[in-house]
Amino acid sequence: MIPNYQGLDTLRAHGLRLTRPRRLILDVVRATDAHPTAAFVYQRVRRRLPRVSLATVYRNLRMLAAEGLLAERADAGGMRFDGNTGPHDHFTCLACGRIYDVPARAERSVRRRIAARTGFEVLDHRTEYYGRCGACRRQRGRSPVTR
Repeated sequence: MIPNYQGLDTLRAHGLRLTRPRRLILDVVRATDAHPTAAFVYQRVRRRLPRVSLATVYRNLRMLAAEGLLAERADAGGMRFDGNTGPHDHFTCLACGRIYDVPARAERSVRRRIAARTGFEVLDHRTEYYGRCGACRRQRGRSPVTR
């Protein structure tokens, strides 16, 4: 067990241990910016822990997300997991399907305007961008949108 492992205090505060499978699952998700599926995480974890089950991976991914150590996001292909829990937005390439993290824009004034117009209390927001990534644009030529 790693004494200063990020998230250990959060898990302990909720009466949970940082088991070896849990740590490996967290490491796999945090080591990639590809927003992996549970199947991807399972394949990677099995390299180091061959007896781990897919059910264990799913259960721990959901638990780690519930504890705020990972973020869950649904897309057309199912659930994906994000190791970056800080504020950020996403760009999804419609050609290759890859999801990229992009810096979040400061939108406090927008939140205030929405709250003033609607009476809503805006606690959070998510901005999603869609298009073609640089690699796909180079392969298929320029997008009509950017000509």
